[in-house]
Amino acid sequence: MKLLCESGATKGDWRVIGAGAAPSAQGRALRVLTGGTNVSAMSKEAVLSVIREAAGKLPEGPYEAVHFYTAGVITDDIREWLEEALKEAFKTPQAEVQTDLVAAARAACGHEGGIAVILGTGSNSCQYDGERIVKHVKSGGFILGDDGSASVIGKLFISDYIKGLVPAEIASEFDTQFPGLDYPTVVTNVYHPVGSPSGWLGSFCPFILSHYSHPYIKALVDGSLQAFIDRCLKQYDTDRYPVGIIGGFGNALKEILTPLLEKSGIRIRAYIPSPIEELLRYHA
Repeated sequence: MKLLCESGATKGDWRVIGAGAAPSAQGRALRVLTGGTNVSAMSKEAVLSVIREAAGKLPEGPYEAVHFYTAGVITDDIREWLEEALKEAFKTPQAEVQTDLVAAARAACGHEGGIAVILGTGSNSCQYDGERIVKHVKSGGFILGDDGSASVIGKLFISDYIKGLVPAEIASEFDTQFPGLDYPTVVTNVYHPVGSPSGWLGSFCPFILSHYSHPYIKALVDGSLQAFIDRCLKQYDTDRYPVGIIGGFGNALKEILTPLLEKSGIRIRAYIPSPIEELLRYHA
Protein backbone atom coordinates (compact mmCIF):
# COMPACT_ATOMS: atom_id res chain seq x y z
CA MET A 1 0.00 0.00 0.00
CA LYS A 2 1.00 3.60 -0.57
CA LEU A 3 0.30 6.78 1.40
CA LEU A 4 -0.55 10.14 -0.15
CA CYS A 5 -0.82 13.50 1.62
CA GLU A 6 -1.82 16.82 0.10
CA SER A 7 -1.23 19.48 2.73
CA GLY A 8 -2.14 23.12 2.51
CA ALA A 9 -1.36 25.74 5.12
CA THR A 10 -4.44 24.91 7.19
CA LYS A 11 -5.34 21.27 6.42
CA GLY A 12 -3.56 18.03 5.54
CA ASP A 13 -5.52 15.33 3.69
CA TRP A 14 -3.92 11.88 4.11
CA ARG A 15 -5.11 8.92 1.99
CA VAL A 16 -4.09 5.26 1.90
CA ILE A 17 -3.95 3.76 -1.60
CA GLY A 18 -4.50 0.05 -2.16
CA ALA A 19 -5.00 -0.76 1.51
CA GLY A 20 -8.29 -2.65 1.19
CA ALA A 21 -6.73 -6.07 1.66
CA ALA A 22 -3.98 -5.03 4.02
CA PRO A 23 -4.30 -6.59 7.50
CA SER A 24 -2.65 -3.51 9.04
CA ALA A 25 -5.56 -1.41 7.77
CA GLN A 26 -8.06 -3.20 10.01
CA GLY A 27 -9.50 -0.83 12.56
CA ARG A 28 -7.50 2.14 11.29
CA ALA A 29 -8.69 5.02 9.13
CA LEU A 30 -7.90 5.03 5.41
CA ARG A 31 -8.37 8.80 5.35
CA VAL A 32 -7.17 11.22 8.01
CA LEU A 33 -7.41 15.00 8.20
CA THR A 34 -4.76 16.84 10.21
CA GLY A 35 -3.54 20.37 10.61
CA GLY A 36 -1.72 21.77 7.61
CA THR A 37 1.95 22.38 6.96
CA ASN A 38 4.15 25.02 5.42
CA VAL A 39 7.57 23.54 5.97
CA SER A 40 9.52 26.77 5.53
CA ALA A 41 7.26 28.82 7.82
CA MET A 42 6.76 26.24 10.61
CA SER A 43 9.26 24.79 13.07
CA LYS A 44 10.47 21.24 12.51
CA GLU A 45 8.74 20.16 15.71
CA ALA A 46 5.42 21.57 14.53
CA VAL A 47 5.71 19.70 11.22
CA LEU A 48 6.75 16.49 12.99
CA SER A 49 3.76 16.83 15.30
CA VAL A 50 1.42 16.77 12.28
CA ILE A 51 3.21 13.70 10.87
CA ARG A 52 3.00 11.91 14.23
CA GLU A 53 -0.71 12.73 14.48
CA ALA A 54 -1.34 11.15 11.07
CA ALA A 55 0.84 8.11 11.85
CA GLY A 56 -1.15 7.46 15.02
CA LYS A 57 -4.45 7.26 13.12
CA LEU A 58 -3.47 5.61 9.83
CA PRO A 59 -2.72 1.91 9.25
CA GLU A 60 0.69 0.89 10.48
CA GLY A 61 3.36 0.39 7.85
CA PRO A 62 5.34 -0.70 6.13
CA TYR A 63 4.24 1.37 3.15
CA GLU A 64 5.56 0.83 -0.33
CA ALA A 65 5.94 4.60 -0.71
CA VAL A 66 4.80 7.90 0.78
CA HIS A 67 4.03 10.88 -1.46
CA PHE A 68 3.82 14.17 0.44
CA TYR A 69 2.84 17.49 -1.16
CA THR A 70 3.14 20.70 0.83
CA ALA A 71 3.92 24.39 0.68
CA GLY A 72 7.36 25.73 1.61
CA VAL A 73 9.66 23.12 0.02
CA ILE A 74 12.16 25.76 -1.05
CA THR A 75 15.54 24.07 -0.36
CA ASP A 76 17.05 20.60 -0.72
CA ASP A 77 17.74 20.55 3.03
CA ILE A 78 14.04 20.95 3.80
CA ARG A 79 13.13 18.22 1.34
CA GLU A 80 15.77 15.82 2.71
CA TRP A 81 14.91 16.08 6.41
CA LEU A 82 11.20 15.82 5.66
CA GLU A 83 11.72 12.71 3.53
CA GLU A 84 13.70 11.09 6.37
CA ALA A 85 10.98 11.98 8.88
CA LEU A 86 8.33 10.38 6.68
CA LYS A 87 10.41 7.24 6.15
CA GLU A 88 10.79 6.80 9.89
CA ALA A 89 7.16 7.56 10.77
CA PHE A 90 5.60 5.28 8.16
CA LYS A 91 8.25 2.54 7.85
CA THR A 92 8.76 3.10 4.16
CA PRO A 93 11.87 2.82 1.96
CA GLN A 94 10.63 5.55 -0.36
CA ALA A 95 9.35 9.03 0.52
CA GLU A 96 8.75 11.67 -2.11
CA VAL A 97 8.32 15.29 -1.01
CA GLN A 98 7.02 17.74 -3.59
CA THR A 99 5.69 21.28 -3.65
CA ASP A 100 2.03 22.25 -3.83
CA LEU A 101 2.76 23.47 -7.37
CA VAL A 102 3.87 19.98 -8.44
CA ALA A 103 0.67 18.69 -6.84
CA ALA A 104 -1.32 21.14 -8.95
CA ALA A 105 0.55 20.16 -12.14
CA ARG A 106 0.04 16.44 -11.60
CA ALA A 107 -3.61 16.95 -10.66
CA ALA A 108 -4.35 19.21 -13.62
CA CYS A 109 -2.27 17.48 -16.29
CA GLY A 110 -1.67 13.92 -15.14
CA HIS A 111 1.11 12.50 -17.32
CA GLU A 112 0.48 14.96 -20.17
CA GLY A 113 1.87 18.39 -20.91
CA GLY A 114 -0.12 21.41 -19.84
CA ILE A 115 -0.36 24.55 -17.75
CA ALA A 116 -1.42 24.41 -14.11
CA VAL A 117 -2.76 27.29 -12.06
CA ILE A 118 -3.36 27.54 -8.31
CA LEU A 119 -5.98 30.14 -7.43
CA GLY A 120 -6.66 30.40 -3.73
CA THR A 121 -5.53 32.76 -1.00
CA GLY A 122 -2.47 33.16 -3.23
CA SER A 123 -1.88 32.40 -6.90
CA ASN A 124 0.78 30.39 -8.66
CA SER A 125 1.30 28.73 -12.03
CA CYS A 126 3.63 26.61 -14.12
CA GLN A 127 4.09 24.82 -17.42
CA TYR A 128 4.46 21.04 -17.12
CA ASP A 129 5.75 18.53 -19.68
CA GLY A 130 4.07 15.46 -18.18
CA GLU A 131 6.98 14.66 -15.88
CA ARG A 132 8.38 17.92 -14.52
CA ILE A 133 7.82 21.65 -14.32
CA VAL A 134 9.65 23.26 -17.24
CA LYS A 135 8.68 26.88 -16.64
CA HIS A 136 7.57 28.75 -13.55
CA VAL A 137 6.65 32.43 -13.40
CA LYS A 138 7.30 33.28 -9.75
CA SER A 139 4.22 34.39 -7.86
CA GLY A 140 5.86 36.96 -5.55
CA GLY A 141 3.31 36.62 -2.75
CA PHE A 142 0.49 39.03 -2.01
CA ILE A 143 2.82 42.05 -1.79
CA LEU A 144 4.79 41.55 -5.03
CA GLY A 145 2.38 39.40 -7.02
CA ASP A 146 -0.40 36.85 -6.45
CA ASP A 147 -2.54 38.62 -9.06
CA GLY A 148 -6.06 37.20 -9.25
CA SER A 149 -5.87 35.63 -5.80
CA ALA A 150 -8.27 36.14 -2.89
CA SER A 151 -5.60 38.02 -0.93
CA VAL A 152 -4.88 40.49 -3.73
CA ILE A 153 -8.54 41.11 -4.56
CA GLY A 154 -9.07 41.72 -0.85
CA LYS A 155 -6.01 43.97 -0.73
CA LEU A 156 -7.25 46.09 -3.63
CA PHE A 157 -10.66 46.49 -2.01
CA ILE A 158 -9.31 47.36 1.45
CA SER A 159 -6.84 49.82 -0.10
CA ASP A 160 -9.75 51.60 -1.78
CA TYR A 161 -11.85 51.36 1.39
CA ILE A 162 -9.34 53.19 3.62
CA LYS A 163 -8.95 55.89 0.94
CA GLY A 164 -12.70 56.43 0.65
CA LEU A 165 -12.82 55.15 -2.94
CA VAL A 166 -15.36 52.36 -2.45
CA PRO A 167 -18.83 53.46 -3.65
CA ALA A 168 -20.93 54.69 -0.73
CA GLU A 169 -23.62 52.02 -0.94
CA ILE A 170 -21.05 49.20 -0.85
CA ALA A 171 -18.96 50.89 1.85
CA SER A 172 -22.06 51.31 4.03
CA GLU A 173 -22.95 47.64 3.76
CA PHE A 174 -19.32 46.71 4.41
CA ASP A 175 -19.34 48.82 7.59
CA THR A 176 -22.43 46.97 8.78
CA GLN A 177 -20.97 43.53 8.09
CA PHE A 178 -17.50 44.35 9.47
CA PRO A 179 -18.04 46.83 12.31
CA GLY A 180 -15.01 48.39 13.96
CA LEU A 181 -12.74 47.96 10.96
CA ASP A 182 -10.97 51.29 11.33
CA TYR A 183 -7.63 52.39 9.88
CA PRO A 184 -5.46 51.30 12.85
CA THR A 185 -7.08 47.83 12.75
CA VAL A 186 -6.36 47.49 9.04
CA VAL A 187 -2.72 48.55 9.45
CA THR A 188 -2.22 46.20 12.41
CA ASN A 189 -3.71 43.19 10.61
CA VAL A 190 -1.58 43.76 7.49
CA TYR A 191 1.73 44.97 8.91
CA HIS A 192 1.78 43.60 12.47
CA PRO A 193 -0.41 40.53 12.22
CA VAL A 194 -1.04 37.87 14.79
CA GLY A 195 -2.06 35.48 12.03
CA SER A 196 -1.75 35.54 8.25
CA PRO A 197 -2.18 38.96 6.58
CA SER A 198 -2.87 37.33 3.21
CA GLY A 199 -5.51 35.12 4.78
CA TRP A 200 -7.09 38.10 6.51
CA LEU A 201 -7.26 40.09 3.27
CA GLY A 202 -8.62 37.09 1.40
CA SER A 203 -11.39 36.64 3.98
CA PHE A 204 -13.21 39.65 2.51
CA CYS A 205 -13.65 38.00 -0.88
CA PRO A 206 -17.06 36.41 -0.18
CA PHE A 207 -18.42 39.91 0.53
CA ILE A 208 -16.65 41.36 -2.52
CA LEU A 209 -17.85 38.68 -4.91
CA SER A 210 -21.41 38.93 -3.61
CA HIS A 211 -21.43 42.44 -5.14
CA TYR A 212 -19.89 41.42 -8.47
CA SER A 213 -22.83 42.87 -10.39
CA HIS A 214 -21.76 46.38 -9.28
CA PRO A 215 -19.53 48.02 -11.95
CA TYR A 216 -16.91 49.01 -9.37
CA ILE A 217 -16.52 45.46 -8.02
CA LYS A 218 -16.61 43.94 -11.52
CA ALA A 219 -13.78 46.22 -12.65
CA LEU A 220 -11.72 45.43 -9.54
CA VAL A 221 -12.11 41.64 -9.80
CA ASP A 222 -11.79 41.45 -13.58
CA GLY A 223 -8.75 43.72 -13.47
CA SER A 224 -6.92 41.51 -10.99
CA LEU A 225 -7.73 38.33 -12.92
CA GLN A 226 -6.69 39.95 -16.21
CA ALA A 227 -3.40 41.00 -14.59
CA PHE A 228 -2.79 37.34 -13.71
CA ILE A 229 -3.55 36.34 -17.30
CA ASP A 230 -1.32 39.04 -18.80
CA ARG A 231 1.57 38.92 -16.32
CA CYS A 232 1.73 35.16 -15.75
CA LEU A 233 -0.29 32.92 -18.06
CA LYS A 234 0.74 34.63 -21.29
CA GLN A 235 4.37 33.76 -20.53
CA TYR A 236 3.53 30.10 -21.09
CA ASP A 237 2.83 28.22 -24.31
CA THR A 238 -0.94 28.78 -24.17
CA ASP A 239 -1.25 28.29 -27.94
CA ARG A 240 -0.20 24.68 -27.43
CA TYR A 241 -1.49 23.75 -23.97
CA PRO A 242 -4.78 24.21 -22.10
CA VAL A 243 -4.92 25.47 -18.52
CA GLY A 244 -6.11 23.56 -15.46
CA ILE A 245 -7.36 25.71 -12.57
CA ILE A 246 -6.80 24.24 -9.09
CA GLY A 247 -8.41 25.50 -5.90
CA GLY A 248 -11.75 26.25 -4.33
CA PHE A 249 -11.42 29.98 -4.96
CA GLY A 250 -10.60 29.40 -8.63
CA ASN A 251 -13.60 27.12 -8.93
CA ALA A 252 -15.80 29.79 -7.31
CA LEU A 253 -14.58 32.25 -9.96
CA LYS A 254 -15.42 29.89 -12.84
CA GLU A 255 -18.21 32.00 -14.33
CA ILE A 256 -16.08 35.15 -14.11
CA LEU A 257 -12.72 33.71 -15.16
CA THR A 258 -13.83 31.58 -18.10
CA PRO A 259 -14.85 34.45 -20.42
CA LEU A 260 -11.66 36.36 -19.55
CA LEU A 261 -9.51 33.34 -20.44
CA GLU A 262 -11.45 32.70 -23.66
CA LYS A 263 -11.15 36.34 -24.67
CA SER A 264 -7.38 36.04 -24.20
CA GLY A 265 -7.32 32.94 -26.42
CA ILE A 266 -6.58 30.53 -23.55
CA ARG A 267 -8.20 27.10 -23.53
CA ILE A 268 -9.40 25.57 -20.27
CA ARG A 269 -8.65 21.95 -19.41
CA ALA A 270 -10.68 21.81 -16.19
CA TYR A 271 -11.58 23.50 -12.92
CA ILE A 272 -10.52 21.29 -10.01
CA PRO A 273 -11.63 22.48 -6.55
CA SER A 274 -9.19 20.17 -4.72
CA PRO A 275 -6.24 18.25 -6.18
CA ILE A 276 -6.44 15.21 -3.90
CA GLU A 277 -8.77 13.04 -6.01
CA GLU A 278 -6.75 13.64 -9.17
CA LEU A 279 -3.54 12.89 -7.26
CA LEU A 280 -5.02 9.58 -6.13
CA ARG A 281 -5.60 8.71 -9.77
CA TYR A 282 -2.09 9.84 -10.68
CA HIS A 283 -0.45 7.60 -8.07
CA ALA A 284 -2.79 4.63 -8.39
